[in-house]
Amino acid sequence: MNRIDEIFKQLRATKRSALMPYLMAGYPDIEASLSLLISVAEAGADLIEFGIPYSDPLADGPTIQAASEVALTTGVNTDIAFDLVKKAREKIETPIAVMTYYNAIYRYGLERFAGNAAESGVDGVICPDLPPEEASPWSGAAAQYGLANIMFAAPTSTNERLKKIAHMSRGFIYCVSLTGVTGARTNLPSNLTDFIGRVRKVTDKPLAVGFGISQPEQAKQVADIADGVIIGSALVSLIGADRETCTDAAAAYISKIREAMDS
Repeated sequence: MNRIDEIFKQLRATKRSALMPYLMAGYPDIEASLSLLISVAEAGADLIEFGIPYSDPLADGPTIQAASEVALTTGVNTDIAFDLVKKAREKIETPIAVMTYYNAIYRYGLERFAGNAAESGVDGVICPDLPPEEASPWSGAAAQYGLANIMFAAPTSTNERLKKIAHMSRGFIYCVSLTGVTGARTNLPSNLTDFIGRVRKVTDKPLAVGFGISQPEQAKQVADIADGVIIGSALVSLIGADRETCTDAAAAYISKIREAMDS
């Protein structure tokens, strides 16, 4: 069983929601990003979303775009990201899903990307710009190597489209809390509960919510209605604030979020 499937099975049995922090490969630097993978896992992360820097990250807001630019400037690429996962696997078993864009996968080669990802210890791939109608070739390559193909669902998705997304998705479905790009928000959207309810009607696969979650109380609200809580821009911003203390700061932040989710 894929590690992603296993963690959601365990969490559902104990009626807990997965805490899923986002980290950027190579940010704030290569060595620190490896330390961060390990520290957030030890601090209570149930699954880690590990971004591969990309030159045109359309789904990402300014915080993650800036982190991607820093990582690209230092020469971080797909192979380095995979190597970081491989090194982290010497110390952690926490499921890791890499996030990248389809053009990067296509240029790398679908089967080569899937094979190298699996060999490094990656459990799933999140590709925000790949629609379900065009996902079959990549989905097949991912399945061949035991990777979860994680699809996006948005509040604007029709019920018919949600069915397609649910059919193509493995591991979990990434439910975007609002339209637009990533980034911390003051308040969660009022229609989030209704949106999650709509997706629940078409699938029993785990649903993880991302975009806009930054505060412990927001994480708790999402944990009460979804199977996973994704924390991205707020954590990346914290990491960028002080490179010297970012590992400890990230661990403390994740511990605080985990505590709130379990309260």
